[in-house]
Amino acid sequence: MTPNLPAQGPDRRRRPSHRALATVLLVLITAVWGSTFFMIHDLMQTLPAADFLAVRFAIAAVLMLVIFWRQVRALTRREWGIGLGLGVLYGVAQVLQTMGLAHTDASRSGFITGMYVVLTPVFAARLLRDRVSPATWGAVGLATLGLGALSLQGVGPGFGYGETLTLVGAAIYALHIVGLGRYSTAASATGLATVQIIMVALLCTIAALPDGISMPRSGSGWLALLYMASIAGAGAMWAQTWAQAHLTAARAAIVMTLEPVFAAFFAVLLGGESVTVRMLLGGGLILAAMYLVELTGRRPDEPGHERTALEEPPAEALHHEG
Repeated sequence: MTPNLPAQGPDRRRRPSHRALATVLLVLITAVWGSTFFMIHDLMQTLPAADFLAVRFAIAAVLMLVIFWRQVRALTRREWGIGLGLGVLYGVAQVLQTMGLAHTDASRSGFITGMYVVLTPVFAARLLRDRVSPATWGAVGLATLGLGALSLQGVGPGFGYGETLTLVGAAIYALHIVGLGRYSTAASATGLATVQIIMVALLCTIAALPDGISMPRSGSGWLALLYMASIAGAGAMWAQTWAQAHLTAARAAIVMTLEPVFAAFFAVLLGGESVTVRMLLGGGLILAAMYLVELTGRRPDEPGHERTALEEPPAEALHHEG
């Protein structure tokens, strides 16, 4: 029997203005992540993936610790434990995704990683007993089809070692999203984000140590790394942690599937790639998934409350079993 979990605060996911701001923040995060694909590709030509992750998250951890030291000190022992646990999940997922990418095509890796959009509501329903509505599953299906259209280029080889590592990483990403959705609060978000990034930096450094840690060899490489450490690393972790204090895990996962859409956008805008039917189809399906979760009507008993298909029932309804 699943043990009862701490109920969420009375105002969680009940303020439309906070939900709207949280959704905008997640969209901005995915845009930032999408903008890093070219930088990562260029850095990987001269810097091993494990070294890149170690240096990136070490810089991000130092930045956040210096800026948010007071918020970290204000965390309770329980919140420290939650932050470290969530950091372990995120760090392990990062390492597994990187290891899997060395043994599979980038397109297949992107699609399999994106399967967290399916696994997140499954885990939320199974572990937290969240109610997942038919509209939610419809949005999940649309987002998955969109990911496939954007990422997959043919059937390719069978499901091997690299694909298995990547799928396990996707499952752990989903657990991280579910954990953030359950335990992050607006008051603790900054401290939790800092503790998470410290743990991620520690895990990535451990993974990179056996062969030694290399550094970028050019000024442009360092600029790209600093951008990914500060904006796409520290800033994104803070924004995601705060946003998930106001959004359900399933809704957050669907919003974050915009990452490959932005990656395709920047590929066309900055990389000289051509717009393809697959880009338009995949992006359209993912946008349709987001539109579906936003379209679900208001509560009839609360005219001013913009309830979505992904919104959880009241906390007391989630804990009726011992």
